[in-house]
Amino acid sequence: MTCYNRRAQTLACLETLAVNRQALSAMGLSLSGVLVDDGSTDGTAEAVEGAHPWIQVIRAPGDLYWCRGMHLAQQQPRAREADFQLWLNDDVLLKPGALQALLSCEAQLRAADSGQAALIIVGATQDALTGRRSYGGERQSTGWAKTRFIGLEPGEQPLRCDSMNGNIVLVNKAAAERVGDLDPVFEHAMGDTDYALRARRLGVPVWLAPGFLGTCSDNPAQGGYRDEGLPWRRRWQLMMQRKGLPWRSWLHFTRRHMGWSWPLYFAWPYARLCLQLFRRRRHG
Repeated sequence: MTCYNRRAQTLACLETLAVNRQALSAMGLSLSGVLVDDGSTDGTAEAVEGAHPWIQVIRAPGDLYWCRGMHLAQQQPRAREADFQLWLNDDVLLKPGALQALLSCEAQLRAADSGQAALIIVGATQDALTGRRSYGGERQSTGWAKTRFIGLEPGEQPLRCDSMNGNIVLVNKAAAERVGDLDPVFEHAMGDTDYALRARRLGVPVWLAPGFLGTCSDNPAQGGYRDEGLPWRRRWQLMMQRKGLPWRSWLHFTRRHMGWSWPLYFAWPYARLCLQLFRRRRHG
């Protein structure tokens, strides 16, 4: 896990993880945690250490963001030695039995295909207010829209995925050893999508577990670079920031996954925003 200045939210997430930890303990399984606190100033690290001493808290300077923070967590001996890695966003509230469901799904799929030892299992989340799917497994669009990933609704049986959101993800040891860690070349986002695409290329399938395993609110487009109500200059600034579409991360992603036509995929989002400015001035 990684976090920044969301003490109440982080503690609420960890309380639900602790409930799941007790259930695993009753099954003879142990769960320990690694939390990278990326420069929080609200006392998150101290609060977690006080409430959950089974979690190793690493204090980072505040420049890692999600992907690089998660990469640092994966470097720790606890993650290296574990039979499973669980990725968990600190704004997720796990349902009781969520981890058992992930482990059961992994065991079921491994038993169904004895030749497939490496597996990644994704847990879907829903918005607590609307009940709608927020994060989980994804299907990749085809043709010229293949940079678009569409969320999958969980069913009663596991579903094969093309990609995933990193909010709830179980990676077994065989998969972790084959795929490696999240790539710190990505400044914040895109690392989870890149991980799933790399995994599939290496023959490691990504599956969506049945049902919803937690709640997590979706990030709204309002206030981001896609918000057409904002001034164009502000949208461009937001696009270049780490939580937007920073060009270095997008360059790495498109070169790695979009084939020979990657320059077109790389340029299009920035060109599209510029075209919107041109149309606005033309009609304004």
